[in-house]
Amino acid sequence: MNINLIKFNTDVGRTKPATLFHAETACPFCDVEHLTDIIERDGDIIFLRNKYNVIEGADQFVLIEGRECKIDMPDYPQEKMRRVIKTGVRHWQNLLACGKYEEVLFFKNYGVMSGGTIRHPHMQLVGFPHLNSDLLFDEAEIRGVVITQRDGVEFNVSNCPRVGFGELNVVVERGGSLDALADFLQVGVDYVKNNFQRNGGSYNIFFYRRYEKIFAKIMPRYATSPYFVGYNVHFLPNNVERVADEVREIYFSQE
Repeated sequence: MNINLIKFNTDVGRTKPATLFHAETACPFCDVEHLTDIIERDGDIIFLRNKYNVIEGADQFVLIEGRECKIDMPDYPQEKMRRVIKTGVRHWQNLLACGKYEEVLFFKNYGVMSGGTIRHPHMQLVGFPHLNSDLLFDEAEIRGVVITQRDGVEFNVSNCPRVGFGELNVVVERGGSLDALADFLQVGVDYVKNNFQRNGGSYNIFFYRRYEKIFAKIMPRYATSPYFVGYNVHFLPNNVERVADEVREIYFSQE
């Protein structure tokens, strides 16, 4: 079977705090004084080892985006958003270059449908000594109807979705602007949380790399189609062009 099959330690998983589901649970990322294994601080952005290493054989890291627990990317000033993305990309690229890992996954969970457990805005990086990179994504999933382009960066709506509805992509060519990457991600997250027709407030951001390009996919999360879960059938919605037009009208009509 041609898949990446990774062991998950459920015993460690049961010990993780779950502030998304239990409001009374104290947020570990707010309690900065008791954080351990901190690798770098950049103001209130903190990069550290994940205390709950549930993926066996891998090294897990967390990028805490800031001190505020109840906000998210659309609320950040532009400078803060750009700093968060640049910091995350730098650590991702450093881990990839260190020689220890065959692949490093870089992603964000947000909301009760995202697969995450902590409400506090953060991203994760997971280094795998052995992982088949060719199985992680297909570049066709990152292509789509172009919303806008700037400084070597394209923002589009997927017309070959990985799963189904409302998937937004950012493609950074070699030498493309990380500021534009951050700006388009901020717009995409705001659209998914506040304007998407199936809005539920949950989403993921997945980062990929290939041929010195960076790709990012913003994926709205909701109850996943049984066609995909059971049979790997992907849906192509008939409103891809309309979504592109709507994002363009809401966020870029003044340009």
